[in-house]
Formats: sequence, C-alpha cells, structure tokens
Amino acid sequence: MDYFARTRVRDIISGQKVDQEVIILGWARTKRLSKNVGFVEINDGSSLHNAHVVFSPPADFPELERIITGTSLRVVGKVVEVKGREQAYEVQASQLEIVGDCSPDYPLQKKRHTFEFLRDIAHLRPRTNTFGVINRFRSKLSHCIHQYYQDRGFYYIHTPIITTSDCEGAGDLFQVTTLPLQEIAARAQELDLDEDFFAEKAYLTVSGQLEGELMCTALGDIYTFGPTFRAEQSYTSRHLSEFWMMEPEMAFCDLDEMLILIEDFLKHLISFSLEECPEEMGFFNKWIDKGRQKVLQSIVEADFARVTYTEAVEILKKAGREFEFPVGWGNDLQSEHERFLAEEYFQKPVFVTDYPREIKAFYMRVNDDEKTVRAVDVLVPLVGEIVGGSQREERYDYLKENMIQQGLDIEQYSWFLDIRKYGTVPHSGFGLGFERMIMYLSGMSNIRDVIPFPRFPRSARF
Repeated sequence: MDYFARTRVRDIISGQKVDQEVIILGWARTKRLSKNVGFVEINDGSSLHNAHVVFSPPADFPELERIITGTSLRVVGKVVEVKGREQAYEVQASQLEIVGDCSPDYPLQKKRHTFEFLRDIAHLRPRTNTFGVINRFRSKLSHCIHQYYQDRGFYYIHTPIITTSDCEGAGDLFQVTTLPLQEIAARAQELDLDEDFFAEKAYLTVSGQLEGELMCTALGDIYTFGPTFRAEQSYTSRHLSEFWMMEPEMAFCDLDEMLILIEDFLKHLISFSLEECPEEMGFFNKWIDKGRQKVLQSIVEADFARVTYTEAVEILKKAGREFEFPVGWGNDLQSEHERFLAEEYFQKPVFVTDYPREIKAFYMRVNDDEKTVRAVDVLVPLVGEIVGGSQREERYDYLKENMIQQGLDIEQYSWFLDIRKYGTVPHSGFGLGFERMIMYLSGMSNIRDVIPFPRFPRSARF
C-alpha cells in the first residue's frame, strides 16, 4: 500500500533516500511552470522544509495545470543530489496523481498571517510553518515526558476526566449533567440529584492529583498526564479553559527528595529540546525569540537556588523598588515578585518553599510551626512560577482539620481521607502545565497558540 510505502519529506531533505525511488503523499505549497520544466514544493507535515519536485517535461504531466496551493498529491520519483543550491536534494518525478483538488479561495497566502487570524481557520492553521513546528514540538516533548518517567520506573496512570471532587477548592468547575437545562433553571430549588446521570454533582476534573495520591500508595511512583478543565473567566495570554497537566506522585518521598527530581526533570526537558529538536528550536530562535535558547542553556548549567517564602518576602521588601502588588507575609507572590527573584536577585531558577497555610490547598503537609506548609513553587527567569507542588499531608487528623477549616464536605472526600487510614506514608507530588512549558521553551507569547484547539471563555469552536 502507498500509505506504508511512502517516504516522509523529512527523510528526503536529509539525504537518507538519495538515488532511491520514493512515493510522496502530501500537499502542494508552491508551483512554477515553464515550457521545459515544472517545479512543485510539497510538504507532508513531517518537516519545516518542503520536498522540491521536478517535472520534466511538463507536457508529460497534464495534472500540473490543476495544481494550486493546498492540492493534495501522490508523486513517485527518484531522489537526486544537486550541487550549488540551498536544498541539496530534489525529486525527479516519474508519476503524478492529484488525490484531492483544492478550492481556489484557499485562505492562506504567502504573506505572514497573525496568530489571531489563524485561530479562526483551525483546519489550515497546522499547515503554516509556525503551527507545524509547534505541533511537532508538542509531540516530541510529550514523548520525552513519558520516556523520562518510564525509564525511572514510574507508572502512567489514567485518572478520570469526570469527578465529584474539587482538588484546588477554588470552585471554578464545569458541571456535567444530563438534565435538561431548562428544567434545571425552572426547578433549581426542588431538583433531585437522583434524576441525574451520576446521582450526584459531577464535574470535569481540574487535576488528577487526588486520584494520583491514591494510586501512588499502592504502586509507588506514578504520573498522570492528561487534559484538565477550569471554568475561570480569564482572557489572559496565560490561561486556557482546557489544558494538559503532568503530575507525578511519589510514595515514601518528602519535599527535599522531590526537589531533586523536579530540578533534574526540568533540566532534562530543556536539554532534550536543545539537543533533540534542532529544527524546532532553530525556528523559535529565528522567528519567535532570539534570546530564548541562551536563557534555557543557562538553566541547564545552573544549580537551582532555594529560599523559604518568609525569606523571599524579606528579599522583596528590601528590593528598593515599588511593586504593583503589595509585599507582605500572608500575601501570595505575584508574577512581578516571582520574576524579580528569578531574574534579578538570584539570576537563575529558585525553589520557594514553606508558604503560609492559609493561602495553600488543604492537602499540603502542615509544618511544625502550624503556620506554614511544605509547599514549593519553582520560579524561572522570563516567566516566574512554572511548577507547583508539595509534600502531601499524610496524617489523618491534620488533613481532616484542614478540610474542615476550608469548608469541604468530609463525607464527599471520605475516600481521600481513607488513604491516610490504611498504611499511610509520606508522599509528595507536583504539577507542570504542559502548555506553559511549551510557551517557555518556544518563546510563544500566547498560550492559545501552543495547543491545537484552544478552549477559553466564549470560544469552543472546532
């Protein structure tokens, strides 16, 4: 079959198929015809560059007249080396077949389009250079994450997308129901949840962490990697309503041990990007952010700094500058504070640990002072926070007290409390927003442009 016999464009332009006959299945980018020779640039999504296909003489290929940008093609030909040209290899065609004609109102032009314009044509957005690169990079980075944890004995756990628990306690949840919306509005006060599909309130998950904790106390080291959902009314360039989270959980692991893993993991992702994704990183460096690779390399070479939240607040108070948001013990650190610490004060990544108990989630382990918890945020230059995590509260009584203080329904979370009743162990975990990491590595400025189908308030098309 042609599908399995085809040669990818990336293998043609790299010289792997020189002097061999190949089959190309792809889409026309450009066409030039003269009396004696015709040229078509073909791309199949495997590379930033196109295969340069030569048709000589053009009269032997009458289908050439029908080809415009976007036409899908099947080409058979021989790969030859050419001297003195930017592209060292081309295909001398022997057969041409049009698989699918393209409408003449093809909306992509040779000029550069804005990212906002391209979001409205999702079926063609991936054919552009930028979004072809982004999606290939996203795929490679996903594989890197899985390989990193699989090689270290972690088990990949599929946690549920539908849940009855709010992991973060923020309340920004998408409710899932099969009840008619008109009936819900009319009978809000008397509605019986037994009539609903799950017979209780259910939501799209905001995190797989709680289920991850349960699994790690049986399997040891696990990680989750999947979509999560938050119904925040946020239109900023750093927020999506649907995004992917990578969340490892480690049994018999305290905060100090977890910090070692976090630093190694982040350096591994960056090294992989710089060393194994040269085409993608070269594109980002040329067209997105020329200084990004230098910053990334400095992170690989740095030893991460470490301060407590209390120490960080004192540093910020003595910074000698006016911040937009006030600095004070008990206030959460804002992006401007985080970037000052990472970019100016330490000039490298920094672990900030032991945050006030009142501003962190109920599942974080309470310190001996009972005012702070074993939480950590990882701050990096240019962004601020990129990873958040904690040692989890493994003591039944402390966890129950935290839940009561934060107004959670103990009965609803009884299964989570039970983890602490039957052989409880110290355990720790963290979360990495996948799209945030892609933004950081690429230099892309809007999170909507590093995911194939962005979901945000008032936008769920395609």
